[in-house]
Amino acid sequence: MAARVDPYKNFNFRVEIDGITVAGFSECSGLESEVAVIEYREGADISVRKLPGLAKFGDVTLKRGITKSSVLQDWHRNILKGVPDRKDVAVILMDDEKNPVVLWRLSHTFPRKWQGPTLRGAGNEVAIETLELCCEGLERETL
Repeated sequence: MAARVDPYKNFNFRVEIDGITVAGFSECSGLESEVAVIEYREGADISVRKLPGLAKFGDVTLKRGITKSSVLQDWHRNILKGVPDRKDVAVILMDDEKNPVVLWRLSHTFPRKWQGPTLRGAGNEVAIETLELCCEGLERETL
């Protein structure tokens, strides 16, 4: 009988930017890639042929509670000032024992959007900042 293999939980993850773990993120979304489809017809064919076209990678959105650290906003500020500040980012999923099991590598990444928290006088939630990353490549590794 084969051993049961349970899927990993979505809350055990960490994010590294240029090899350094940067704070605890509460959410990471947008790990996706797609290939455009090129359609064409040959001669007298009545059916359409399909070829793979350009690869595209989704924007990855990271959310975390605001702390004294301004490292993410500073990185975005560099881009706003025209400083080419691309970094490699790794999103690492961990098992229940906190061992890394799956890693997604985002290459040539830069923050395209930073968003501050929604502040409410009557609220009691954590103030969340959002960083939207644009990347030129996404690869998955099983560790």
